[in-house]
Amino acid sequence: MHRVWLYRFARDRKANVAVITALTMVPIIFLLGMTLDFSQAMHKKEQLDAAADAAAIAAVRPAMLMQSDTVAQSTANAIFMSVANNIPGLVATPTPTITITDLGLQRTVSVSYSAASLNNFPKVLVNTASWPINGTATAQAASAPNMNFYLLMDDSPSMGIGATLTDINNLISATAPSKQSASSSQNCGFACHETNISHDGGTKDNLTIARNNSITLRIDLVTSAVNQLLNTWTNCPQSGISGGVMQCMSALNNTTYKAALYTFDTGLNTLATLTSPTSAGTQVSNIALMSILYQNCVTSSSCNTDYGTDIAGALSSLNSIMPNPGLGSNSTGDTPQEVVFLVTDGVEDKIVSSCPNATFASNSRCQQPLDTTMCTTIKNRGIKIAILYTEYLQLINLGPSQNITDSWYMSWVNPYDGPTSATGQIAQNLQACASPGFFSDVTTGGDISTALTNLFIKVASSTASLTQ
Repeated sequence: MHRVWLYRFARDRKANVAVITALTMVPIIFLLGMTLDFSQAMHKKEQLDAAADAAAIAAVRPAMLMQSDTVAQSTANAIFMSVANNIPGLVATPTPTITITDLGLQRTVSVSYSAASLNNFPKVLVNTASWPINGTATAQAASAPNMNFYLLMDDSPSMGIGATLTDINNLISATAPSKQSASSSQNCGFACHETNISHDGGTKDNLTIARNNSITLRIDLVTSAVNQLLNTWTNCPQSGISGGVMQCMSALNNTTYKAALYTFDTGLNTLATLTSPTSAGTQVSNIALMSILYQNCVTSSSCNTDYGTDIAGALSSLNSIMPNPGLGSNSTGDTPQEVVFLVTDGVEDKIVSSCPNATFASNSRCQQPLDTTMCTTIKNRGIKIAILYTEYLQLINLGPSQNITDSWYMSWVNPYDGPTSATGQIAQNLQACASPGFFSDVTTGGDISTALTNLFIKVASSTASLTQ
């Protein structure tokens, strides 16, 4: 009888789902408990990771880079603890390990922590009362260096072009034969500054005509841009700072800047040797368009050419003036970094013994994109070069009726000014001359002041970034 009952019990399939469910509930509960504890641990890790990131970044902010490692470490610790102290469910509030490494102007900060998140189901994880969590954040930045800026402005005749297409057309109209029968350069969008206009039977040079007709020239925009850099800038984010962009950035970065001001044409013209930005700013009004005696005559002793733009020669002269750069730190014995700021339309027109890269070369006159050899020499000394390219205007179909084309431009400049001024060989050579990231260009009619300001801020600024 008992055997029959046992046999029936073994073959009975009633309520087997309930039995299976009861058996599987045990691992399910274990998995749910483990998932909950793990999720909570990961949430706390995210909070602590964010605290470590904030702490590392805080220690390499521009203002903090001026402080000692001890101050930076204390600041990073305070930032981390302000978050960590408010995270519930930890076995204990973690104390971060903060490592600071300084190399020259560069500071690297590493913030790491180890913590443990309390488990709600300690028996689930083999009697583990907590889940270990840890993390590391690393930030790196270089403090803004002390710098000497050598501002090198193109004042050659090509910078006498009208500042906008409207100015160009107005100047072409104002120099028309019907209006200026005695002008030497008729139907001209360039305000050539001729000091002996009577040689050609004239009474006014084109610069005078431009001034009398309130026509703005590119040299005027350059002057305004340098004035904003050294004298007057209304957008400084720090109140109480007088002067231009340079004085503002010096205050923001807690650095010392000096400035020298030069123009160039056939050679280097000194307006201000290295001095304070404010002192250099007093010479901005002396930036002026190069004067020539009369057409095809730069001086009384050289009347067979109208050359007037030796960019490489000016850079060579400046190279002999600039000392070797330092790191720009405040350490005893260190010296400022050296930076050339070049503003030009990028076309050389000079007298040389050979002219291998030129489209036009005659009677020792060389017209070509900038020869970058001297740029390389300067950069190899560790000196930075920043370039603002005031794009060489394509002188095609100019004038009130859009049917005036500059024949000289078409023959000798246009071949390396295309397909656009921003992409031609002129632009390419200037980009190659500039230090990486320190090239900017502005079109005719563009805002040269803003472009020069933005380029300066880019050179002078210090940035911080998380590396891990």
